[in-house]
This record gives sequence, structure tokens and C-alpha cells, in this order.
Amino acid sequence: MVFITQQAGESPASEKKTQFRVDDSIAEKGSGPLIDVQEGDEALRLIGAERTAHFSDEYNRKLRRKLDLLIPPLCAAVYFTQFLDKTSLNYASIIGLPIVGQHYNLVSLAFYLGFLIWEFPTVYIAQSLRIAKYLGANIVLWGAVLMLHAVGTSFGAFFALRILLGMLESCVAPILILVISMFYKKDEQAQRISWFYLMNGLTQIFGGFVAYGISFYKGTVLAPYKIIYILLGGLAIFVGTCVLIWLPDSPVHAQFLTKEERIAALERVRDDQGGTENKTLKRYQVVEAMTDIRSWLIVLTTMLTSIPNGALSNFSNLIIKSFGYTSKQALILSTPTGIVHAGTVLFCGWYSGKKNERMTPIVFALVPTIIGSAILVALNGSGKKGVLLFAVYLVGSFGSALSTVYAYNASNTAGHTKKNTINAMTLVAFSAGNIVGAEIFQPKDAPDYIPGKIAIMVLLTVQLGVCFLLRWINLRLNVKKMAQINEEKARRGWSDADVQRERERHAFADLTDKENMFFVYTA
Repeated sequence: MVFITQQAGESPASEKKTQFRVDDSIAEKGSGPLIDVQEGDEALRLIGAERTAHFSDEYNRKLRRKLDLLIPPLCAAVYFTQFLDKTSLNYASIIGLPIVGQHYNLVSLAFYLGFLIWEFPTVYIAQSLRIAKYLGANIVLWGAVLMLHAVGTSFGAFFALRILLGMLESCVAPILILVISMFYKKDEQAQRISWFYLMNGLTQIFGGFVAYGISFYKGTVLAPYKIIYILLGGLAIFVGTCVLIWLPDSPVHAQFLTKEERIAALERVRDDQGGTENKTLKRYQVVEAMTDIRSWLIVLTTMLTSIPNGALSNFSNLIIKSFGYTSKQALILSTPTGIVHAGTVLFCGWYSGKKNERMTPIVFALVPTIIGSAILVALNGSGKKGVLLFAVYLVGSFGSALSTVYAYNASNTAGHTKKNTINAMTLVAFSAGNIVGAEIFQPKDAPDYIPGKIAIMVLLTVQLGVCFLLRWINLRLNVKKMAQINEEKARRGWSDADVQRERERHAFADLTDKENMFFVYTA
């Protein structure tokens, strides 16, 4: 058991080299080995181990509104351009892209191959740097890479560029999850994550109409698909510049807040026990993440969600076209899928925060997709365009499951290195699933792709069971932690005030969720 207290005579908010004593009993001043503040979060340098400032509910509400005006909109802009950029191939595929057949499948998966190979390196590089600046630089670079898609016309060039694009975009979700978890309380995180993740749905609407408009272009200077890449690449560079200028790296470095507001921002999240930021890569936290059964269940649920995503994000327009519509009609008719996706994301984010749940909203997101897939299989070749289109729109609900997985990671992991490791594992599973997904719709199965549709239905049904298992494990762990706290109270004669004081001392010590008995898991 680790308990942390402050050395006598030291100022918690101002000393940069504050030290703390760690002992196997309630830490007593003047006893136990010393550890440097660097072992804890950067927040300790600003506010110390014990709560020294209290802020009214009204003050905290005003502060949250100030955060909401900057952080979620910037995160949304990043996610908006990222999803547009990685799905640009889907739009280009039906307005003149010269890559077809199996080469198209390989180019589709190349993005996720880059994602896969660079995910772990990028999260650990980001940990040692200012994360918002690292994110902004990556966005600017991928904007340039996207514009280069308008230059290359061969399979090899597209394959290489898509790998680079995947590598540069692999840092987005881990960094945005960290930013939200640093600035927002657990019961606020899911809704804020849903605000930026709903961009996946809105981009389907925006991208569909943009591609539809470009499809009418009759000029000879540029092929229509090249115009898409130039426009989207320019948008990415603009968003990346905004991130470099305005997105804060952490509450400690949030220049748009006053010093008092930065302290208040940290005190708001103290009781969640999740910590903020630590620049030291701690190997034991990597090991703990890798040996935690919950990590692998999240990997599994991410994989089961990502395989359908890899298939549908690149083939949805082709599926709609197979119902008997023209390319232009398919572009427009695909846009309501984005509305379904966005609506489901908002509902799941709201429900997740309101009920303090993570797994149940995932179930809500999966069931319509399972039903939609069943309809697509059962009525294949029936000629009932309206019903088949309705089924495609139902299928769009599953995408919100991944946003809830992100919220799960933010709320259920402590220890900065452990957070980074689990986020990386999640995104590796995401990329691996998308690679597999890009191959389940084989050219030989076109235009109906029945095996792929059946696979989606089966995979998401299995995922329902994984969700219920994860929920049960977290609730069971909470019962054990509560029993541990009660045992310590009885053994040490703690009052409720003593428990609260120890809870506050643990908050920014960069302990993992397993180490910290005061950490509460969200089911």
C-alpha cells in the first residue's frame, strides 16, 4: 500500500522540487524513503499533494463552460478532418480513382497498416513531448501527404502514401482521449468524447455532398478525385495550424486559463484519481497494462467493432450503388448514414454520462447494426431498394461503440504510462480490425458481398457478450476496492475525513488504477 504526504514546511503550490514520503503505513512526517515529485504528475508542481484551494460550484460551472468553448470544438475539428481524410478513398473510388479491384482493397488496408506499425511509437513519443504541439505537427504533415495523393496515379504511390497517412493519423485518438481525461471529470468525459466523435457521422454528410458536387466537374485540368485530395489536404493543414496555436497540452500549461483557473481545473478532477500528465515512461505500468485482463477485453471489443468499420468505411458507397443506383445517387443516398451515426453517438454519450455507464451504451449501438445486417442478407436481390437503404442506415449505428470505448479507457485507467499503453493497444486493435475489414468484402463477392455482411452480423453479436463480461468485471473490482478501504479504516482507525485526505493525496501520484485503492471503475 502506498500513501503519500507532504514534507513539513513545504509549499504545495509553488515549490518545483517538492518531495514526498512514501511508507507502508499512514505516512508520518519525517519517516520513510523520499521520492521526487517527478514520480508524480506534473499537476503536483502547481497544486501539491493535498487540496489547498476550494472553489464554488458556480465557479466550476463557469470554468467548465470556458473549457467547453475551446477544447471540444478543437478536438471536433481534428476528428472531422481526420475522418474525412482517411475515408477520402471511399469518395474517390466512384469519381475516377484509377485504383480498382484487389489493388483497391490493398490501398484501403495500407492506411491501417501504417496505423498499426506506428501506434506504439507515436504514443510514447507524444508522452515525452508537449502533446498538443505534437498533434498539430502531425496534422499539418498529413495534410501535405494527402495533397500528394493528387500527384501519384500508380498503385505503388497510393499504397505508400496511404501508409504514411495512417502513421501520421495514428496519434489522434490517444491524444484527444488524454486531453479530455485531463480537463474533465469522469461523468463529463463520455459526453465530450461523443461531441468530437460525432464528427465521423457529420463527415459522411459533408463528404458525400462535396464529392457529389465535384462529380459534376467536367474540366480537364484535374481529375475529380484529385480535387478531393487537394481540398481535404488544405483543410487538414489549416486545422493543424489552429491546434498548434490554441489547443492546450494539459491544465498545467493551459495559457488560455488564469493561474487560479488552472488550479481549479486540476482540483475539479482530483477526486477521479485518474491523474493528468507524467513525462516519465514507467515500464511497470506498461507491464501492468499488458497483463490486465480488462485491457485484452477492450482489445477484443475494439477489434470486433473495427472489422465492420474497415469494410463499411471503404465499401458503403459501392454497396448502395449495387442496389441499382448511379454513382451520383449513391453519394447523396449515403449521407443519411452520417445522421444515424451522429445521432447514436450523441445519445450514447449522453446516456453514458447520465447513468455513469460505458458498456450498456455500446449494446445500444450494436443492436441496430445487427438487425440491419440481417435485413441486407435476408432481402438481398429482392429489389426492395427502400428497405435495403433503411438497413444500410441502421448499420451506421455501430460506429458510436468506438467512441464509448474511448470514454471507457479515459474513465477506467490511471497511471499516465498505463493510459498511453492501453490507448495504443486499443488503436492497434482498431487498425488490425480495419485491415481485416478491408479484406472481408472481396471482389469475387461483388456486388452483393454476402459473406462480408454475414461476418459483420456475427462479429457484433459476439461483442455483446464481451461488453457484459467487462461490465461484470468492473463492478466486481469496485466491490473489492470498497472492501479494501473498509479494511484499512478498521485497521488504522481512520475517520471519513482521513479517508478523504488519503484519497486526495493519491490523486496525482501517477499511480495505476490497480495500485490506487481509491480508484473507482466505471461499468
